[in-house]
Amino acid sequence: MTTTTGHLPSLAAAVLQPGFVGTTPPLWVCRWLGEGLGSVVLFARNVVDTEQVAALTATLRAERPDVIVAIDEEAGDVTRLESVHGSSRPGNFALGAVDDTELTEAVARDLGAELAAAGVTLNYAPDADVNSNPANPVIGVRSFGADPALVARHTAAWVRGLQAGGVAACAKHFPGHGDTRVDSHHDLPRITADRDRLDACELAPFRAAVAAGVQAVMTGHLLVPALDPYLPATLSQRILSGLLRDEMGFSGVVVTDAVEMRAVTDQYGFAGATVRALAAGADAICIGGERAGEQDARELRDAIVAAVVSGELPEERLAEAAKRVGQLAAWTVAARTAGSAAARGAADVGLVAARRAVRVTAASTATVALPLTRAAHVVEFEPLRNIAIGAETPWGIGGPLGELLPGTSTVRYAEPDVPEDPGAGAGTRPLVLVVRDLHRHDWMRAAVHRALTARPDAVVVELGVPELVTGAVHLATHSATRASGRAAAEVLTGAR
Repeated sequence: MTTTTGHLPSLAAAVLQPGFVGTTPPLWVCRWLGEGLGSVVLFARNVVDTEQVAALTATLRAERPDVIVAIDEEAGDVTRLESVHGSSRPGNFALGAVDDTELTEAVARDLGAELAAAGVTLNYAPDADVNSNPANPVIGVRSFGADPALVARHTAAWVRGLQAGGVAACAKHFPGHGDTRVDSHHDLPRITADRDRLDACELAPFRAAVAAGVQAVMTGHLLVPALDPYLPATLSQRILSGLLRDEMGFSGVVVTDAVEMRAVTDQYGFAGATVRALAAGADAICIGGERAGEQDARELRDAIVAAVVSGELPEERLAEAAKRVGQLAAWTVAARTAGSAAARGAADVGLVAARRAVRVTAASTATVALPLTRAAHVVEFEPLRNIAIGAETPWGIGGPLGELLPGTSTVRYAEPDVPEDPGAGAGTRPLVLVVRDLHRHDWMRAAVHRALTARPDAVVVELGVPELVTGAVHLATHSATRASGRAAAEVLTGAR
């Protein structure tokens, strides 16, 4: 390596946000922090509890005081900090259903204070997508809703709240992942809306986030022909530099969605997508959800250096990206200092929000008697999870209902396992059918129909998007978190 390129590995490391395996920082991460690495990202595999995360981040900060510690904590179905027990907050869709921006801001501020106390400085949230396509397999309840104006005002409130709690917010997935039928973890979604529609719908929440002072924006691996007919947003200079920077006036850090996702790697490769993203205007490269070792980080660092040497990536662009990451690091240091005395909100602010989000629909001819006063039988139908939701994260209402009605039994069926009469195990006990996005799953609708035919007095509880309301009594929680399960159980039993 010549003296003229000797600084490039440090610049390249500065723009990476790698993950790692373990609940303590591996030696390679500590070493890299002394060699220019500016950020790391934590996943559920790195979390035991907040005390352990605080110790982990203190170790990182001992190596580099201004290190950016990121996490993907949406405080809903997608949770990392509470992945073992489920989130104590209800998530965006439930907050949108309540439509109280002060509550949204309070929930986000409480989360910010908790994350800050654990040493986290950047959160890959809020999800600013408008879930305008009910068939969307990856967004759903992660969005505040289907109305652009509602999503915009709650996105802004969430940004204000989180950042008041001392943690930088990151609005995602620009320019909007809501109107898709494809999960970008697996393939490249295509957004077919024209520019007028994009301005009125997808872009509105991001404009609100920028106006609210959001510190970071995460790109979506999306092909949006009205903006760029050739390149995914993450790799598009037209979208990142032309639209987000020049037109929308965003001056913070542009972070890529996980660069190992197939929506970009299938065509451009792991290293190729990284270099193209930086050239297009991205400032930080998120990696490590699926590729989390030193070799993966080194592959990208070396590819960035080689791209600068070859002229594929201008050194000025890399230096600009590293400078923006440094500016965000400085913001996080100042926020930690200013927010060192920031207090958590009311201990039950998440549960309060979850309770307010429950909606009950009863047919005029309903014979179901609520509250339930004796042990029930709960049947939970389990769809395939998208990869954003951790496989380890619990959900359902059987547990909290059993706490309130001892003797309650619970069974859970995935698609291949559903019996002809799913509710047969109830006998004469009250029957509760628990679904997630019933409208998206043919097998689930058929199973619920059979169960309701046999037991028309069964209660249906929807933990996802309540696009399809069925049953004599229907409860919608707008979230599958621990808090929302508790709130549903309280309504079913009249506990509140």
